[in-house]
Amino acid sequence: MTLTEKDLLAKVPTKLYINGDWVDGHGEGTIAVEDPATGKVLADIANANEKDGLLALSAASDAQESWAKVPPRERAEILRRTFELVKARSEEFAMLISLEMGKPLTEARGEVTYGNEFLRWFSEEAVRISGRYGSSPEGTGRMLVTQRPVGPAFAITPWNFPLAMATRKIGPAIAAGCTMVVKPAELTPLTTLLLVATLEEAGLPKGVVNVITTSTSAQTSAPIIADPRLRKITFTGSTAVGVKLLEQSAKQVLRTSMELGGNAPFLVFEDADIDAAVSGAMLAKLRNIGQACTAANRFIVHESLADEFAQKMAAQMEAMPLGRGVDPETKIGPVINEKARANLKRLVDATTSEGGKIVTGGNAVVGEGYFFQPTVLNDVKPGSTILNEEIFGPVAPIVRFKSEDEAIRLANDTEYGLVSYAYTQDLKRGLRLIERLDTGMTGLNTGLVSNAAAPFGGVKQSGLGREGGLEGIHEYLETKYVMIPDPSI
Repeated sequence: MTLTEKDLLAKVPTKLYINGDWVDGHGEGTIAVEDPATGKVLADIANANEKDGLLALSAASDAQESWAKVPPRERAEILRRTFELVKARSEEFAMLISLEMGKPLTEARGEVTYGNEFLRWFSEEAVRISGRYGSSPEGTGRMLVTQRPVGPAFAITPWNFPLAMATRKIGPAIAAGCTMVVKPAELTPLTTLLLVATLEEAGLPKGVVNVITTSTSAQTSAPIIADPRLRKITFTGSTAVGVKLLEQSAKQVLRTSMELGGNAPFLVFEDADIDAAVSGAMLAKLRNIGQACTAANRFIVHESLADEFAQKMAAQMEAMPLGRGVDPETKIGPVINEKARANLKRLVDATTSEGGKIVTGGNAVVGEGYFFQPTVLNDVKPGSTILNEEIFGPVAPIVRFKSEDEAIRLANDTEYGLVSYAYTQDLKRGLRLIERLDTGMTGLNTGLVSNAAAPFGGVKQSGLGREGGLEGIHEYLETKYVMIPDPSI
């Protein structure tokens, strides 16, 4: 039987999850979660305030010691059972993501596969936490090095990948033996609530993961961050908010993981396979309708290919039907809200006033929901407003270059350094780009870099720490060193 939207929404919890119980919030009123494709309310959920935040932290703190003692294999099995449950219910999760976030159902299915992989990956990493034992260089003692859980963590997740951003933080925390308070984004909290209900079903003990949803994020989060029981904060979102959280975290000297903004360059050199580059550009630009920190933001194309690249990219964008994400024909969904749509229009208008040309698109779509036409802008001048901001939408500005050095200079001319993309058939050039592009990740002849087995993160103002890969679990572990006198002395 086909699951209806009404039946699916009836399965989603709408309360806070604290110490293993679903409870009402103490905040004012409730939070209305909208479908960005229609503007209509999907669900009204509990609204937490400072009191709820501290109750959630108390639950996490109280559970920390016992959870840290749970054998790694048991922690791994809980994650693996959750992985299997999410896999079995993948269509439910995909539909829910599409409803509350707006992305096309096909892409939402991709997020479920990607996000769920973090649960499987960290179920496998849980049993691989290691240390070392050996003689001191002087031979007077033995050095024992172990890894132990950091302690209670506070996870703040963004609205654009409501499953993947939750599993990327919850997975390693559980695997490492950390308890956690999770605060999903106000705009897309339903997927996280369903995920936590699934964790509960998989046997996660009470207090290990607690979820608070709130319309007063800063006020509700501040007492949690200031509390000495908290030992770590992990955040994905804007650099501006990340900086504020780092300032707050400094007072408690908290361990921090910050996955912040991006301004990804997409370089296309004169020897590139242009059709492959356009395909990669569509993938890098339109993942999640361009609302991703990894989305290609600046297309830096050799002057000999720029016009052809612009026309081919525009033709592909024009062929992608807009619509509600849950409709099977839809390839481009809405942006998250009216504020986001208005910002796209502002950036397009600024670009044209600064000399750029619209090849296709350029306007908001009149009617229900928050839709914006997929847009290609050609002849964008270096220094243009749009090249200095994170676009977060289906708008692709193309700027030209003449030499490799110029392309690299343009690519690195930003305070951000999350990811870069480059298309070239010259192996030596590719190796030079890997060395010279100032980003934490690079896609060489590909428009997709995200993988649960790879370390995700950036440099400069794109953040601190890594999520995923072998490195991901270490963000939730601290090193303990013990000196033991030589037993023979």
